Amino acid sequence: MSVMNLQVNPANETIGDKGLSIRFLVTGDSSNGSIAAFELRVASGLRLLAPAHSHDHYEETIYGIEGVLTWTVDGKPIEVGPGEALCIPRGAVHRFDNNGSADAKALCVVTPAAIGPDYFREIFAMFHAAAGGPPDKTGMMDIMRRHGLTPAAPPPS
Repeated sequence: MSVMNLQVNPANETIGDKGLSIRFLVTGDSSNGSIAAFELRVASGLRLLAPAHSHDHYEETIYGIEGVLTWTVDGKPIEVGPGEALCIPRGAVHRFDNNGSADAKALCVVTPAAIGPDYFREIFAMFHAAAGGPPDKTGMMDIMRRHGLTPAAPPPS
């Protein structure tokens, strides 16, 4: 058995901007594909631009560190604050927003590590290309599907 080159925060990459950022701590590359973990920071009052989605290949567990994020899972809003955890099962349609007046920070753990930094790099590149305008919805859906996320049908208006 070989000894891995163990290190703290082996991925340690921040992707995003002042409103929304993801800092990968562990990726599938550094965990034999078993787990990915990232810190999620969401500015106060931020509504996520990406549509609600589900994933068929992994669970996502959210642990609140600062502030409160509202996760809408299968249509039910669930607030996750400091010291609270929520496991979103495979197939559950979900999204999040920061409806509060304080910035929020959460730890997101994906098991197995079916998603990594590439998804977030591509999504943020597309948002930056939109230069403040609406993102290319078709392009966003393509990126999501390519990385194992299934965009949900928009809610009836």
